[in-house]
Amino acid sequence: MLRIDNLTKRYGDHLVFRGLNQTFGSGCVALCEEDSTGKSTLLGLIAGVVAPDAGDVWIDGHSMAREPGLARARLAYVPDDCLAFPSLTGRGLLEQVAVEKRAALGDEALDLARRLGLEPHLDKRFEQMSTGTRRKVFLTAAALGDPAVIVADGPSNGLDTQARAVLAEQFRAWARDRVVLFASHDAELVRACGARVADVAALR
Repeated sequence: MLRIDNLTKRYGDHLVFRGLNQTFGSGCVALCEEDSTGKSTLLGLIAGVVAPDAGDVWIDGHSMAREPGLARARLAYVPDDCLAFPSLTGRGLLEQVAVEKRAALGDEALDLARRLGLEPHLDKRFEQMSTGTRRKVFLTAAALGDPAVIVADGPSNGLDTQARAVLAEQFRAWARDRVVLFASHDAELVRACGARVADVAALR
């Protein structure tokens, strides 16, 4: 479902990855290393928001380099910074993602919003939301369009106890037939969703 093919990325003189290769099937995988090890860069490369210097990422058989539209249609991405659209409302972001995915804002996503405790905040602008509430909107958006790969950077950051339990349950459900790849220092979340722990260094 997710294949990283000879991926290379550098920032100036700093080489982050060279010739990275890895294949992921369905299941939950957590990247739990300390900061500055390339976790966020790797997730950004997979999501197509960071451009590689060489190599490619394949999402459900679609090349991010050659078929970015098709690849992104099969991908959901929860970034570390969830304030990309400060003046947009939560509902507005969900509607925008639904249009991009050619999907309905249906029962699965709305049920996830309800379980996360997001419903009362959907019509607030992102600039009016707490960090955790913003993240809940992006997590809800990940339920749209039946993605084959879910990539999340710090998915439990800012979440309350109830929402973290819902997140772990949702990750377990998605992982039955999808790839869930996330970066987190939240050991409780990693245990609760039954994730396999992988090191970025081991992927090189």
